[in-house]
Amino acid sequence: MLRVSAKLAGDTVDLTALTGACESKDAGVKHGALLLAFAEAVMSRDSSILTMARDALEQASSAGIVIEAAGVAANFQRMVRIADATGIPVDDMTSELGATIREELGLYAFESAANSVRKD
Repeated sequence: MLRVSAKLAGDTVDLTALTGACESKDAGVKHGALLLAFAEAVMSRDSSILTMARDALEQASSAGIVIEAAGVAANFQRMVRIADATGIPVDDMTSELGATIREELGLYAFESAANSVRKD
C-alpha cells in the first residue's frame, strides 16, 4: 500500500527502512523515523517504549498525526486477526510483484521466510 500511495503522490520512499536496511532514517516520509519507532513500539507491547515513541512523535508533529498512526496500526492488527481467524488466503505468494518486493526488501533473510512460498 505504501509503495502505491507514494507513487500516486509522486513521492519517493525507501521501503527498505521497514527492515532497517535504509540509509535515510526517514525513508523519504515526513517523520518517517518516528513513525517507524512508533510502529515498532506498538508491536513490542511494552507500554513504556510505546509512551516514549508516542510522545516523541507528538512532539515532532502533532496529536493528530499520533491519532492517525495509531489508527493505521489498529487497522492492520484488525485485518490480520480477521484474516487469520477466518482463513482468508493471502495474496498469491508466487506473484511476480510480491516476489520482487520480498527480494528488494530482503525479506527472505528473515527466519519466517522458511514458511513462505518462493517462485524460484
